[in-house]
Amino acid sequence: MRAFCAVRFSQLSLLSRPLVSSRLQLSFPVKLFSCQAKYAADSGLDGSVSLRVVSPTLLAAEKEEAKAILTLFLKKQGLSNAVAARTINKSDLFIEHLVSRLHSVHKSRYLVGRELTTLEIRDALIPYLESLREEHGNILVDVVENFPDPPLKEKAVVPSPPHLPSPSSLDNKKLKAISRVSEADPAGKLPPHIVYLLELGMTLEHIKGITRRFPAFAYYSLEGKIKPVVEFLLDLGVLKNEIPIILNKRPQLVGISLSENIKPTMRFLEKLGVDKKRWAKVIYRFPAFLTYSRQKVKATVDFLYEMGLSEESIGKILTHCPNIISYSVEDKLRPTAEYFRSMGVDVAVLFHRSPSTFGLSIEAHLKPITEFFLERGYSMEDVNIMISRYGALYTFSLAENLIPKWNFFLTMDYPQAELIKFPQYFGYSLEERIKPRYARMRECGVQLLLNQVLSLSAGDFEKALTKKMGKALPDKAEA
Repeated sequence: MRAFCAVRFSQLSLLSRPLVSSRLQLSFPVKLFSCQAKYAADSGLDGSVSLRVVSPTLLAAEKEEAKAILTLFLKKQGLSNAVAARTINKSDLFIEHLVSRLHSVHKSRYLVGRELTTLEIRDALIPYLESLREEHGNILVDVVENFPDPPLKEKAVVPSPPHLPSPSSLDNKKLKAISRVSEADPAGKLPPHIVYLLELGMTLEHIKGITRRFPAFAYYSLEGKIKPVVEFLLDLGVLKNEIPIILNKRPQLVGISLSENIKPTMRFLEKLGVDKKRWAKVIYRFPAFLTYSRQKVKATVDFLYEMGLSEESIGKILTHCPNIISYSVEDKLRPTAEYFRSMGVDVAVLFHRSPSTFGLSIEAHLKPITEFFLERGYSMEDVNIMISRYGALYTFSLAENLIPKWNFFLTMDYPQAELIKFPQYFGYSLEERIKPRYARMRECGVQLLLNQVLSLSAGDFEKALTKKMGKALPDKAEA
């Protein structure tokens, strides 16, 4: 009889033992374990949910969800991908413990045969993992790997390179998931949810690619998760051929409850100003938008208010640049805002005009562009004006955009101050707009303002050239 061991990390007392061996037994809390047999609930002994009533498919899906959540949690604690993967592969008993905990926390859901959503699983496990981290600090990995036994830690020695998990152990769960989505049953039929996805226009290779990145995708049920969400997206106006793109970007979206998570989240975001008529475009642009917690969204919105943006502006930002929610307020948005503020830029205006600028690296992207203009004779005030007039200026690549266009600008008969007046110059295609228009103007033998050369429509550009040439003729006659 295999038992799931549910460890209680509270009600603890410290052990104090003499140290005699080369390995150090940490002063570690005594753990009280209550091992619950799988059939215990059937006998009515403890009132917990019997794992016998949970289908193997659902149990496998929950394990994958628990692994994904634990992996993300470990990475947030500073572990590398390799170390986090190694820990996961050594933590089967802890994963089973997490699943057992889900069954205990959401006992009533299982009794009525209802599946948990990704958000419900996350909300149940993350606070628990946080409590373990607060209790055990930097030995949390040892707690996870050695569960249910107390962890051992080596004496301080010169660290050796970490042992990377073998490719076979790393890929084991992925191979199982891929096998589930790609292998036909004895009758030669693929799983129903895979057939449905193929009918939406996805290819089997596409589905397998998603599964490699997110193995839990293989275990989502058709009627319970995938189909309701897809039909809801289609009703919103998302095109059928956009569904595969959305699922590729954020496969977790179809693992979330439509009635308990997605719709309430949308109503919450609409109250913050998201245009309900543009949901199809918002979701297509950034499907992860609906998977973030309200706390995360609210933290970003509160920061935007702090920066001086109006409610209307925030609504437009969330509608047109929803991925701003993915940026960390303290690690990304605030430092970037402080950088531009130090330059004298009106941060609220820049946020409104080009919110994507705040997702760029200060050291690798923003500072080099500032230095680029300063090195070419512009003052910080000039740069400030250029940003204020064209917020997207800093979103361009230095090597692929700014430098080539600057080099061509030097061949044009314009003073450098023209770029202060019209920094939008850098937003036009060099080969398809700038060079042809400039060549046409030179051919006519006249000079237009830079913004006239580039911003006018083809018809208006020709009219401006004709008008300028008409004025030039009397001048030549008088000369």
